[in-house]
Amino acid sequence: MKLKNIVFTLIAVILAVLLFNPGLLPFSQETKWSMKELITDNFLLEGSAKITLAHVLTLILALCVVWIIYSILKFILQFRASKSAHDQTVATLLTGLIRYLAVIIAFIWGLSILGVNTTAVLAGAGIIGLIIGFGAQSLIEDIITGLFIIFEGQYKIGDIIILDDFRGVVRSIGVRTTTIEDVGGNLKIVNNSDIRNLQNRSAKKSVAVCNVAVAYDTDLRKLEKVVSEALPKMYKGNEDLYLSAPRYLGVEELGDSGINVKFVADVKEEKIFDAQRKLRRDVKILFDEAGITIPFPQVVIHNGK
Repeated sequence: MKLKNIVFTLIAVILAVLLFNPGLLPFSQETKWSMKELITDNFLLEGSAKITLAHVLTLILALCVVWIIYSILKFILQFRASKSAHDQTVATLLTGLIRYLAVIIAFIWGLSILGVNTTAVLAGAGIIGLIIGFGAQSLIEDIITGLFIIFEGQYKIGDIIILDDFRGVVRSIGVRTTTIEDVGGNLKIVNNSDIRNLQNRSAKKSVAVCNVAVAYDTDLRKLEKVVSEALPKMYKGNEDLYLSAPRYLGVEELGDSGINVKFVADVKEEKIFDAQRKLRRDVKILFDEAGITIPFPQVVIHNGK
C-alpha cells in the first residue's frame, strides 16, 4: 500500500474515533451532548455511542478475516486460471465481483460490530439505492454486458481485437470495463456496454498476404516451378512466423505494368505484420535469384496521325 493511502486511512480512523467519542473533543459540554444525540439519531446506534478498545480490536479482527477469505478465493481463481485464457478471463471477472462483495460484507459487519443497527441502515440504503439506480443504468448495463462477453466467449484476455479502428490485445476484462493495449503500449479503457461491432482477430488463424507484380514477358510455368520448390524451404526457416508453408495462389490481376501474382501464409494474428514483411522479403530475394523481373510503372505513348 502506498504511503499516501496509509496516511489517509489513519486520518480517517482518527476522525471516526473522535466523532464517535465526542468527549475526547475540545468542545463545550453542550456541543458534545449535541453531537452525541446527532450521532445516535443519524447512525442509529443501539445504546451508548461510545466505542471501546474492544470494539476496535474486534473490528480489526473481522477485517482480517474478510481479507484472508478474499485472498484465499483470489488465489484459487488465479491458480485455476493458469490452465487457459478463457479460465483466466472468467477468473478476472469473478475476482472483481468478489472484491466488491468483500468490501460490502466488511462494511456491514464493521457497522454491526460498532453497534450500528444494520437492519435500519440497509432499509434506508435500499430506498437510496432505488433512487440512485435510475441514474446508474449505464453501470448496470456495463456489468450485465461484461457477463455476456465472458460467458458467450466473444473475446478473452490475450485476444487481439479491433474496436473503432483501435487494434490491440485485451489485457483485462473487469466488471465494468475492458482494457486494450496496442503495439505502442497505449491503453484504451472502454466501458463494456460501449463495445459493439468488434472484430476478434484471434478467433481463427490469420493470413499474411503478399501481392507482387512480374513482367509480362515472364514465363509463368517457370515461375510456378521455381515457387513450388522454394515455398517449403521458406517455411523451414520460419516456423516461428508461419503455421504452414506459404502458398502460391496464382495470377491475381493483369495490371497496367505487369502480372500481379499472390502469395499467402497462415499465421497467428500477433505475428501477422512480421510474417507479411518476411514473406515480401523472401519473395523478392527468390525472384532476384531466379531472374524474374518485378516491373516498375511504365507509360506507352502512341503518337497517332
